[in-house]
Amino acid sequence: MNVELTAVWKQLESMVRGFLASLPNLVIAIIVFFIFFFIAGAMKRAVRRATENRRRARNLGLVLGRLVQGVTILIGLFVALSIVVPTFRAGDLVQLLGISGVAIGFAFRDILQNFLSGVLILLTEPFQIGDQIVFKNFEGTVENIETRATTIRTYDNRRIVIPNSELFTNSVTVNTAFDNRRMEYDVGIGYSDDIEQAKQLIYQALEETDEVLRDPVPDVLVMELAESSVNIRVRWWIKPPRRIDDLRSHDQVITAIKQKLYVENGIDLPYPTRQILFHDQTEDTDGDRTRQREGWTAGQKQAPRARSISGALRTIAERSVQQNGHPSPHHHEKHEAE
Repeated sequence: MNVELTAVWKQLESMVRGFLASLPNLVIAIIVFFIFFFIAGAMKRAVRRATENRRRARNLGLVLGRLVQGVTILIGLFVALSIVVPTFRAGDLVQLLGISGVAIGFAFRDILQNFLSGVLILLTEPFQIGDQIVFKNFEGTVENIETRATTIRTYDNRRIVIPNSELFTNSVTVNTAFDNRRMEYDVGIGYSDDIEQAKQLIYQALEETDEVLRDPVPDVLVMELAESSVNIRVRWWIKPPRRIDDLRSHDQVITAIKQKLYVENGIDLPYPTRQILFHDQTEDTDGDRTRQREGWTAGQKQAPRARSISGALRTIAERSVQQNGHPSPHHHEKHEAE
């Protein structure tokens, strides 16, 4: 028992002496690591300052600054470990973990793909921080482009994180890529209304709207003879082309058009209507389309008068009386109904 306690005590004493012997190296390693840490932060800020005044390099500077900071901290970690363990080498760490180059490639494939996509996005600049974009079912303002993903803030104040590889390999709509943006809205007027008058009134409404640009000139075009209206497409331009400006311009333009057409000049803005035609299929003219009135063309002949089901029943009853000499059951039903 005493032999075992003595062995344990010697082992603990050896560990304490080893720790005390390595304590100066440990303190130096910690100091060296913090020096590298502060150097990494300074290098990151230096890269950002060097690129913040250059529009095309500003976003790239953010990513490069983070990359320089990460690499510097990693180097500082290796230097600190070398001070604590003089025999330590970075290659030994890889061999210790048993990770080959191929395994590293597979393990970090998605990370490297997103990182390279982020760098290419910042180099080609299809969009920038502050742009408003549409990606699949997401729409919002770009908040940040990081090494792994891009974050956007939706208009209802939610954050969406999108991997850079998806943004780089899929279609993205940039609503704020240019200074101006064209809006459009379809207005339906009645068939009895004058089209030219309606177009002139719409032009006047656009001229009286502050959100509409005078250059480029707005367009008012007849697009369709629809089922219950003549559809006119109104197109105008706004600046700046942000979402809030889109909403404000639609609000002002639609309000001005309704006021100018309907309220001030009495031009109809019809809603969809349907006309249902009933054919009793009981008269001699049934089957002859040139002699039918509702729903068919009369051709060169005069269209017959409008018919009703009661009139058709009366005609059947009269013919039955003439042929048989007594009223038909339909005739009795007609008189009972009356």
